[in-house]
Formats: sequence, C-alpha cells, structure tokens
Amino acid sequence: MDLKEGRYRPLPARRVFIPKPGRADERRPLSIPAVRDRVVQAALRIVIEPIFEACFLPSSFGFRPKTATHDALKVLIDEAFGGQRFAVETDIADCFEAIPHDRLMAVIEERIVDRQVLKLLRALLRAGVMEDGAVRRPVTGTPQGGVVSPLLANVYLDRLDRAWQARGCGVLCRYVDDLVVMCQSRAEAERALVALRSILAELGLAPKEAKTRIVHLREGGEGLDFLGFHHRYVRARAQRSRHVTFLARWPSRQAMQHARDRIRELTDRRWLLQPVAVVVQRVNAFLRGWAGYFRYGNSARHLDAIRNYALVRLALFIAKRHDRTRAYGWSVVAFQSPDNLGLIDLNGIVVAPRANRPWRGKPNAGGEGRR
Repeated sequence: MDLKEGRYRPLPARRVFIPKPGRADERRPLSIPAVRDRVVQAALRIVIEPIFEACFLPSSFGFRPKTATHDALKVLIDEAFGGQRFAVETDIADCFEAIPHDRLMAVIEERIVDRQVLKLLRALLRAGVMEDGAVRRPVTGTPQGGVVSPLLANVYLDRLDRAWQARGCGVLCRYVDDLVVMCQSRAEAERALVALRSILAELGLAPKEAKTRIVHLREGGEGLDFLGFHHRYVRARAQRSRHVTFLARWPSRQAMQHARDRIRELTDRRWLLQPVAVVVQRVNAFLRGWAGYFRYGNSARHLDAIRNYALVRLALFIAKRHDRTRAYGWSVVAFQSPDNLGLIDLNGIVVAPRANRPWRGKPNAGGEGRR
C-alpha cells in the first residue's frame, strides 16, 4: 500500500561480513535488506529485467534467466579447442561496492522513462547500509545481497561488453565481475589486458591486481581457476588417444577444501546425539548439490576423493558415538553396512565436457571423463 500511494521509503540494509570461500584472511561485505524491501526489489526486478535482458550481449552469463555457470565454462572449452590458448584472468575489484550511482542511473534512463520506477531505483540506491549501529549512504555501490543488485551490476557492466566489441581483442567471457579473455597469442593477450584496464577505468572501476594475470594454456603449463573449476591443458590418458590434448577442468583446490570443511562440520561431535540416519541424510544433501555442479567436468577422481573423505568422517562419527576405536567405526561403515549406511555413491555420474557440443548430456557409463 505504501508503494502504491508513494509513501514507501526503503530502510538501510544491515551490513555483515562473511569469509570468502578458501580465503580466511578476506571477508566479503553482505548487505541484508529488510523483508519488505526484499519484496519490493523482487517486484522491481520482475518489471525491469525483461527490458534489459533483451539487449544484453552473449558474453555476459551471470545471474541471467536460462543461463547457467556451465554456459560460461563452455566458452573456455570451445575457444581453447579453436586455438585460443592464452587467457587473461581477472575480476573487478569491489565491483558491487564501486559502481557509481549517477553513472548507473544514466545507463538505466537510456531504457526506462517511467518516473515512478526511476524514483524507486534512486531511493533503493540511496537507502544506504547500517554498520555497527551507524548508517552510511555512499554514492557508489549496489549492495551485494539485495535481490536486484546482480541485475543492476549487469546493467552497468553491459557498457564493458559493448565497449569490448569495439575496442577489445580476443573472446570475452564475463560472469558478473569475474572475467576471462581467450586470445590467440601472448601479444594479443597483453593488448586485451591494456584494453580491459582502459575500459574499466572509464567506468570508474579497476581489475583486482592480485587476481590479474595472463596464462598460457599448454601441456605441462599452469592453469587457471574460473567459477569453482581449475582449468588445465592436458593429454588424454587412454593409449589409443595419447595424441589428443584438450582443456580439462576439475574442482579447484578451494572448492575441494570447502567440501571437506562442510562434511567435517556435518559430522562434528556436536551431532553425536542425532540419529546416524539424520547425519547421513544431511551429508547426502550436500554431496548431491556439490557433485551436481562439479559432475560436468573431468572430475571423477575428485568426486571419489570427496566421497571417501565422507566415509572416513562417518567412520569417525560412529567411533565417537560408541566410544570405540576408529577401526570399529570403519568396520561398521565399510563392512557391516552393505550400502555404507546409505551414503550416496558418486561413481559414474561425471559428464566430460566436449568442445562445440552442448554441456548437458548423459553420464558416462564406462567412467569416461576420468583424467
């Protein structure tokens, strides 16, 4: 009713800091809007998203309808197969916090003329954040955590995508603020990096220097991390295919550590009074989600390693629950139970990516995709 009658005023979002996955020394600012503000933002996104979605370029993949992270990952596979073996890897420093409000509204006003919608957007941007009891109202940023924030970031960074078409070189793949540019040569990659810095500076943004580098994707060389996967150029293991080299991917070191940390938390001693079936159910729920994402890669060995880690943690949990030795717990899990206490099996679910083919496919029954 307040929104309809023009009395609606958004409240400052509550600012909290959460640790970044795999980086204990870094924290990510998260802004949590009030419930009514989340409802308003969701309604606003439903109205304006189709307007901007119609003009977004194919190089943008993050937080877009009918677009998955694996669509962005597929670009790397296809371009490496086509000879683009040099990758510029970077992300935008404090992207959600650095977008200037005035420039963002100028971009929005190019597509939207409704005064009420523009007024609401300005109010949401000016609402500010509450941190340690104090309200700050900065002139930059679309606070990360808001329902409409990813869309607004994509709207502003669409300027980057369009400038790249005119001035960039190589193939740009952008997942919101994570960027990879695939290039034919190191010289082209260096030109791409210069162009990227220039375009971002014009937008009032900058690449994060600690994560900016040029990677030569070649057999025996280094790889790059993108969207949770580690990408590396390898040679096929099968004897009949030893002449084949390709860009493989599997869960990154940070992703593997996150999985182990989560399983350790789910099997911690504080759950000893819980039924074992409940603990296994929680572990299975995590494994289904984690493996459901990483199965689209050359990840069979890594999935096996995570399941084996889960078995070891369950054995320790059983041992602590009965105040027995680790050997007793392993005997219960691995030998006395025919189905490992119901722990799901991740063997055989891997789908190996293939260049110039859809990434969605049937699992490889014969273990294809193991590296």
